[in-house]
Amino acid sequence: MSNDSSSIHRDGAGSATLIARGATLDGFAAEAAAGAGVLLRDLEPLTSLIVHTRNSRYHVVVSAGAAIMIQGGAFFPEPTPARLDGASLGSSFLKMGWIGVGLRMEITARGQRIVTTAVRSIARDDTAGTARPH
Repeated sequence: MSNDSSSIHRDGAGSATLIARGATLDGFAAEAAAGAGVLLRDLEPLTSLIVHTRNSRYHVVVSAGAAIMIQGGAFFPEPTPARLDGASLGSSFLKMGWIGVGLRMEITARGQRIVTTAVRSIARDDTAGTARPH
């Protein structure tokens, strides 16, 4: 058996059902810890990030806590106030307030939950600081 899967044995049946490692708590924890990422609460307000996912580019500006302004992708053509709930593998496990490479961003905006494709890169947008009002 590889490190990419786990097995669950049925009592008395003698057979095993394989499930993806990311669908287990241990697998998710290992995936979340292994990749690069940022915890929003560690960032100063007005920190600007560029997040590239498999399909889209997002501009994220940190407000306070999990509150953000986000623009990009199909769901956010204009800057939109939102809450970054965290990062997941698309399953029921969520690393709260985290944006992580290899994980999907889970965002709540306008009463809808948006789950992005997997994050490929996260970069601080230092050019945004020059456009801020004083």
